[in-house]
Amino acid sequence: MIKNLPLKLTLVFGFIFIGMSAFKTDKKQDDARFVNFIVDPQKSNIELYWKNDNNELLNNFQNLKNYIEKKGKRLKFAMNAGMYMENYTPLGLFVHKQKIIHKLNTSTGSTNFYIQPNGVFYITTNKKANVCSTSKYVHSRKVNFATQSGPMLLINGVINPNFTKGSINTNIRNGVGVLPNHRVVFAISKQAVNFYDFAEYFKNMGCTNALYLDGAISAMYLPEKNWEQLVGDFGVMIGIAE
Repeated sequence: MIKNLPLKLTLVFGFIFIGMSAFKTDKKQDDARFVNFIVDPQKSNIELYWKNDNNELLNNFQNLKNYIEKKGKRLKFAMNAGMYMENYTPLGLFVHKQKIIHKLNTSTGSTNFYIQPNGVFYITTNKKANVCSTSKYVHSRKVNFATQSGPMLLINGVINPNFTKGSINTNIRNGVGVLPNHRVVFAISKQAVNFYDFAEYFKNMGCTNALYLDGAISAMYLPEKNWEQLVGDFGVMIGIAE
């Protein structure tokens, strides 16, 4: 600290220091390679969608948008919610309004889903969001919505050790993380990125745990940021209607 400065100069230096600190924080989070949507689950209903009221697959954001609008609401946000089989059945756990539609998958395999640890993103009946590894997930009637995918990007603030910095294994990727203030970060890359860089993005955002949802086919619908990818077919989708 510089001693004996006039009060006005001291205040000026103080504001400059605070401004520079804020700029660094914003810059850290403002990564042009990604689009994110940060939401408070206590204020917005985060739900998982798979089929309509006639038990027909919704499949894509356009169908989801139409489905929501028929109920007199507006689709504010949508993103694919995890990996699925050829018939669009979830590959892992899927819980819809407290009902287990597809059970937890603890088997092994060679696709991204099986890179360990994989994990679960879930919303409770009291509207709390969480991401945890599959081995830590304990099902209860308090789980309102849940989707399983993999691999985990962050585990207790640490980047998944199975990822390699500088890896040439790149793809469009999307995922979800939870901040210490319990808000949820949904993100998708605008360009092909590797697992390490994607995990690092969630870490820089401040997430402790984050989960990879899918790649290549991933898409996001977010009109407020002029990001409206209505093409592509999916299994389970994450949606927020208002």
